[in-house]
Amino acid sequence: MSWLLLKIQADDANAELISDALMELGALSVSIEDANAETLAEQAIFGEPGDPPPGIWHQNIVTAMLEQDADVLMLLQALTLQTKIPQFNYSTEIIEEQDWVRATQAQFDPIKITDTLWIVPTWHEAPRPDAINIILDPGLAFGTGSHPTTHLCLDWLTKQTHLQEVLDYGCGSGILAIAAKKLGATHVTGVDIDPQAIIASRYNAENNQVDIKFVDSNEHLSGQYNYVVANILSSALMVLAPIIASACKNGGKIALSGILESQKETLIQRYQEWFNVDAPIVSDGWVLLTGTKKCR
Repeated sequence: MSWLLLKIQADDANAELISDALMELGALSVSIEDANAETLAEQAIFGEPGDPPPGIWHQNIVTAMLEQDADVLMLLQALTLQTKIPQFNYSTEIIEEQDWVRATQAQFDPIKITDTLWIVPTWHEAPRPDAINIILDPGLAFGTGSHPTTHLCLDWLTKQTHLQEVLDYGCGSGILAIAAKKLGATHVTGVDIDPQAIIASRYNAENNQVDIKFVDSNEHLSGQYNYVVANILSSALMVLAPIIASACKNGGKIALSGILESQKETLIQRYQEWFNVDAPIVSDGWVLLTGTKKCR
């Protein structure tokens, strides 16, 4: 069996209206995605304690899954009547039925970070049983270990000799927090704005038999940490700089990623207010910035 995907361009004023109308008109499923995802124009959506809930992207793609024989022109006419939007920019494509579980699993083999640290999906045997193996399934949150930014942060963590209190800001799947704990950190906290990320992180921590505190970013962070890691978009790192700085102890260390090479100088200038920033580490066009908190 096959399905028809209808993809409609939308802005932040009408994306949810279009999405809701498509569901009412019989779409099998509907999703809203950033039209600029994985480009320099990608827009971060995040919030801070006390801020209003985050919205959606300025430019979006609303994707509806339909029966293969759906009449797209008739559906668009009905959509116009329901939303009062006179015209839509859209495209369609056919997707074939397949074993989605197997197809997803086939994309993820064990990932070697170092000789002694591996990321292992639950359906695989650990290639190195004597290594530190993080058991992790792809889920609703970012962070499987395959992206260069995650790899950079994990590799950096393995080189730290006195991990104590560690904060993972923007924890996603919890992979960095779990790695820190398995590498010997005594107290680890993960923070994220996405409730699904908190759920995924707690599940993955339990699966790895490690005790980590995961909290929503709306909760007040108390105390300071020897190490703070943040693998999030550079736009978020810019806004969160004071919070990340205040969470790090004097003499403590930070590791920041999610930064493109073209963005590194801006981030360095931003964080030099609080940190002595080391030389950037680059991998596949992505940057890891590390530094030590200045004593004041």
